[in-house]
Amino acid sequence: MRALDPHDVALVRADNPGPFTLSGTNTWIVGREPAWVIDPGPALPAHVEAVAAEVERRGGLATIMLTHDHPDHAEGVPALRERLRIDRSPAVVAARGAVDMHVGDGERVGPFEALATPGHAPDHLTYVLDDAIAFTGDAVLGEGSVFIAPDPGALAGYLAGLERLRERGLALICPGHGPLVEDPDAKLAEYVKHRRARERALLDALAAGAHTIDELLDRAWADAPAVLRAATTVTLAAHLDKLADEGRLPHDVERPERPAWLP
Repeated sequence: MRALDPHDVALVRADNPGPFTLSGTNTWIVGREPAWVIDPGPALPAHVEAVAAEVERRGGLATIMLTHDHPDHAEGVPALRERLRIDRSPAVVAARGAVDMHVGDGERVGPFEALATPGHAPDHLTYVLDDAIAFTGDAVLGEGSVFIAPDPGALAGYLAGLERLRERGLALICPGHGPLVEDPDAKLAEYVKHRRARERALLDALAAGAHTIDELLDRAWADAPAVLRAATTVTLAAHLDKLADEGRLPHDVERPERPAWLP
């Protein structure tokens, strides 16, 4: 990926492909002497070894940055620290959890600025490097869309985060899954358009009398593969929450329960 060369960024992709992880979780390694790791990924021995080898080639580790705490992004932290024989600083940085340093919206860590991009997870951060590259985790993928967790204000916060990223005039997006995004403005516009289209389809379904979960999914997410039905149901809940917050949801609509697998 030559577009990354001027910024000294490398990609190590985990061998954990699937419906939610696409071709695998992307671990990004930035800079050298020392290097920064964004989302170590799953605790697969071969992946941890590949990340550690790239870090060592670059002169050691500065800090581990987590965009959010889902296992496919964060599970590999202990194994990577053990492999690199690290039992103290550098810190593990994230918005929440048992990490060395918590970081919030607008704060800087080394060369990165953290931007809150909630929606997929309430703790989700995007890290912006040199006002040009955004490491977006699961806020923006290289292909497809993401599920939105039904936390308070999740969908409204997600759309606001996408608009904030658009305002940055980014040159590249390094996503948590999928290929490098070399036209960030087009991708972000696509993401906003997609969410607005889902909302319109949901409103049309409600107006046509659909009130159960299955009816709403069948009408507003008719194109979603069956394997993604559970994730689609989660996103439906977030959309319904937004309509309820705005006073646009009929009172007798069936609402999905929060699934046990959501953190």
